[in-house]
Parts: sequence; C-alpha cells; structure tokens
Amino acid sequence: MDSAESETKRIGSVLFVCLGNICRSPLAEGIFRHQLHQVERLEAFRLDSAGTGGWHAGDPPDPRSIAVARSHGIDISQQSARQIVAADFQQFDLILAMDRSNEATLKARAPLAAQGRIRLFLDHTLGIRADVPDPYHDAADGFEAVYRMLDQGCSALLRNLA
Repeated sequence: MDSAESETKRIGSVLFVCLGNICRSPLAEGIFRHQLHQVERLEAFRLDSAGTGGWHAGDPPDPRSIAVARSHGIDISQQSARQIVAADFQQFDLILAMDRSNEATLKARAPLAAQGRIRLFLDHTLGIRADVPDPYHDAADGFEAVYRMLDQGCSALLRNLA
C-alpha cells in the first residue's frame, strides 16, 4: 500500500463546499450520507457542507436541490446553510470544493497545514479536473444533471474510502 492509499484510508471526516451552501454541497452531503447509510458505514464518518459565502447562512437548501434529492429517496430538507469557518480547516480530513473558484477561495483562506486537504470534487473522486456546475440559475433539469455528477463522484469516493 502506498502512502496516498494509507492517507485516504485514514479519512474520517468530509466537508463538501460550494458557493452559498444551498445547491451543490448540501446535495453532495446528502448523497454521500445516504450511500454511507446503505452500506452501514455512516457512523464511521463525520460529514458536513458549507459555502465560501455566507449570504444564505441559516437557510435550507434550494427547493430544487431538495426536490431532486427527494426524487432519489434522499431527504436534505433539514440541512441548514453555513459559511466555512477557520476551525473547519482543522476539523475535516478532506474538504471537497465543487468548482475551481471555490477551491481557490478555500486555499486562499486555509492555513498552510490544511492546503493538502482541499481538493476539487470531480478531480478527487473521478479524476476529472472539471467543475460541478452551479445549477442555481438553471431549471430543474440542471439540478438533475448535477445530482448525477455528485452521485457518481460520491460513489467513487465511497469506493476509495472502503
């Protein structure tokens, strides 16, 4: 086992991050939580989501994120948006940014010791250096497309952490 594999196996906490924490990151958190529950490994992980911006703090996820999650048997309606805080950089083993802009913002705010924990979601999970698009200004089909990306990525993440 190489050092990257052993490092991956020690991950016990994951933070999903997007811009406002109402579309992509709460959906990713909900999907990954659901997948962990299905394989009875939920208790092994600490999961959360946050936004780089704080203007939605305290709000539930976007109704379209709630609806697309619900259509796949996942309830994210009780989540509450929050902005990333300095303590997150110490408390989470893996911080997954939904797009390169969020990744850059996180790296600019993170202490040097946490830089290696910040990864681009699709790059880290599927090996694709691409953004999960922000569906906020899209119709419902944009949320479904984002759901499929996140579901694939979360499945790969789960396999990698198994």
